[in-house]
Amino acid sequence: MMRTFTTSQRAALFLWAVCSLLLVGPGGFRSWAESVPKKSASSKADAASVKTVRDFGAVGDGRADDTAAIQRAVDARTGEIRFPRGVYRIASPIVIELDRVGPTSVIADGPATLLMAGPGPALKWVGTHEGTAAPNTVKPNVWERQRTPMVIGLEILGAHPQAIGMTVVGTMQAIITRVTIRRALHGIHLTTRNRNVIISDCHLYENRGAGIFLDRVNLHQINITNCHISYNRGGGIVIRESEVRNLQIGVCDIEGNMDPEGPSTANVLIDTSSGSVREGAIVGCTIQHSHSAPNSANIRFVGQSAEQPQKVGHFLISNNALSDVAVNVHLQHARGVVIAENTLWMGFAHNLLVEGCSNIVVSSNLFDRNPDYSRSKSLNGLLFRDSSDCTLTGLHINNTTQPNGGLILRRCRRFNITNCTILDCDHGGLWMDDVQCVRVSDCLIHDNRPEGKDLLSLTLTNGRGNMIVDNLLGGKCRIAPNSAFVADNQIPGNGIR
Repeated sequence: MMRTFTTSQRAALFLWAVCSLLLVGPGGFRSWAESVPKKSASSKADAASVKTVRDFGAVGDGRADDTAAIQRAVDARTGEIRFPRGVYRIASPIVIELDRVGPTSVIADGPATLLMAGPGPALKWVGTHEGTAAPNTVKPNVWERQRTPMVIGLEILGAHPQAIGMTVVGTMQAIITRVTIRRALHGIHLTTRNRNVIISDCHLYENRGAGIFLDRVNLHQINITNCHISYNRGGGIVIRESEVRNLQIGVCDIEGNMDPEGPSTANVLIDTSSGSVREGAIVGCTIQHSHSAPNSANIRFVGQSAEQPQKVGHFLISNNALSDVAVNVHLQHARGVVIAENTLWMGFAHNLLVEGCSNIVVSSNLFDRNPDYSRSKSLNGLLFRDSSDCTLTGLHINNTTQPNGGLILRRCRRFNITNCTILDCDHGGLWMDDVQCVRVSDCLIHDNRPEGKDLLSLTLTNGRGNMIVDNLLGGKCRIAPNSAFVADNQIPGNGIR
């Protein structure tokens, strides 16, 4: 059936046709597709005009020395140091002095490798930023000539014992992304002073030192995200002798970063025996391996002393999976750390070791022994020693083999232990020695295995001013006289005491 149009519809169609003819012109109607080739040709011409390091004499065959050619590309101030596919061998650092050459990005078009055959960093970024992260402290020349240095998509391969992937000094808003660094001394080396650093989507793998090394650096605002950091013998993420604030480590796989044959470090090591590191988070990561290294740890905070624990803290360790080391989380002389909603297993010495710390909150974590894993020699216990002002709540502790008990407090003060579940631990549940002002309430401490009937659910060897109330204890308890107020604890078969 033929469609009819109203007078207003016919007028609108006529107006549309007239406007179309006026816009297109005497050549008649042309489709959008017919106009595309002109843009494509222009785009191809623009792409052809972009110079690469080959235009400055680089060969990229893995044998020729391309150091001078790549440095010429930097010094030409093009702003974009582009590497086509190839292996570019260099013998000394490529130095990018941002204030001299202007804003610069290093970009790999394809599988391009920078082979560092000499000592020092393959890329050395040098800025002059001396301010903080606040906008009013950034000098005009930093915004105009040094802003946001980038490395994108490049592989750096160490071919010298002292080769380093890259060193970053004095920068503002540096971005390192989709970079692979292998077989160097250190992967990414941040030193002296930097602000607002982003390291994302990188592989830092099989380096002799640290994957990411914050070395004597003053640095605020650094995000390390979506990275794979593994098999670096000197540690995964290592901070030493530095002043760092606002450190975010998120959604990374960090594993095997220690030397099984020598002095070991940790997958994440924050050492403030000199310096301070505060205000940060380690969230959503898988961190593990290797228990065969002596004194290994997944996360280790080292503060200055028991008298100065505040140099490392204001940290959140949350939603991580941690396993297969001597100590999963080790805090030494730290203040203000929250450990929440993690799952931890195969801590061969300890799942959690807290020494000389204060204001630590441990909440809603799972400390388990999965039967799908072989029953190893891991002790899996929790030990707090010489610490004060801590809250432990909602913990699930299962099947430890730690001597004395699954959760141990030694010489501790002002602890609140509530709503914890401690099950089937080979040497008893909760063990406390020389504690003061410790409150234990609303906990389930139980062992229904045949051998569990002779184990102590709760032990308090000595102390004063403590309270043990409203717990369900599956077995015997031993509490030193005059060490605690004890009431309303249910012990099946023994009534209430």
